[in-house]
Amino acid sequence: MTGRAPGGAQEETGFLAVDSGGSGLRVVVGVPGRGALAQRSSKEPVRTGSRGIDPEHLMRQLVPMAASLAAETGVERPTTAVVGAAGLATLGDALRAELPGLLARELGVRSVALAADAVTAYVGALGPRPGAVLAAGTGLIAIGTDLTRWRRADGWGHLLGDCGSGAWIGRAGLEAALRAHDGRDGGSAALLARAEEMFGPMPELPGRLYPRTDRAAVLASFAPQVAACAADDPVAAGVLRAAARHMAESAAAVCPASGEPLIALTGGLFKMGEPLLAPLERELTARLPQARRVAAEGDPLHGSVRIATELARGTLDLPMDEKMLYVPAEHGS
Repeated sequence: MTGRAPGGAQEETGFLAVDSGGSGLRVVVGVPGRGALAQRSSKEPVRTGSRGIDPEHLMRQLVPMAASLAAETGVERPTTAVVGAAGLATLGDALRAELPGLLARELGVRSVALAADAVTAYVGALGPRPGAVLAAGTGLIAIGTDLTRWRRADGWGHLLGDCGSGAWIGRAGLEAALRAHDGRDGGSAALLARAEEMFGPMPELPGRLYPRTDRAAVLASFAPQVAACAADDPVAAGVLRAAARHMAESAAAVCPASGEPLIALTGGLFKMGEPLLAPLERELTARLPQARRVAAEGDPLHGSVRIATELARGTLDLPMDEKMLYVPAEHGS
């Protein structure tokens, strides 16, 4: 569904901006015109179950953090809340059904927006401007908009996609290490040495890796080793070139074809620096000559703050989509 958030001037009031992801919960309280005033965080990720993301578990973490922020800032009952959540598009049915009512009852919130973490990453990086954002860490997703609708590519998880992500690079590097261990073509002695230093003997790696529930993070932990080898090892350099191609393919799939769209990179994977950024710049230039590369202005939490500010003012002007950016009807005070 495509549309626009309702306009109309509103009195400036306090807001809560939330970023819920795999590393936990981050919460900001602020006031439009003054921005973020204080922040709290939790290292416990919000649980998912048979109904998807658990709204009650989110609230059990959010309520005490909101109380602490209120005591610090004097913003007692923020009337607007924006929750950016990893997995909202596929696991967000319970959040959409229950969280607005819980926020109204527990915190007095009247205006709510629920956003996929890809949307908050986009808004944090580019704001309300047409373009594309590559968000890459353990996983990877590309998101773009022409300001009439959202488009996404990849973000399908380490078993089915996230091509070019930290988990993808780490897995490819470990495959090259195992090839070297076996004596097969395509192996890398340099990556084998680093893999054994990190994980121990290679024959024991499958037994250590496969039973873990955090397999993607374990795979991604090897990605910096691939980057460290790339200058002197052609196999490692080839892994990063392939990752760059996958990233550029995803960006090209979502970037507006007309005008002069912007493109930004966000996420911890890009801290790997030149070994990844140099081939990525070449791929983006070749595939998206019409796009202008700009530095990301902020992270997903910054995106939640931006959305909350505009929602509180009644000036939110981004594409509405139940799976990506959902603004239900206001609750009474």
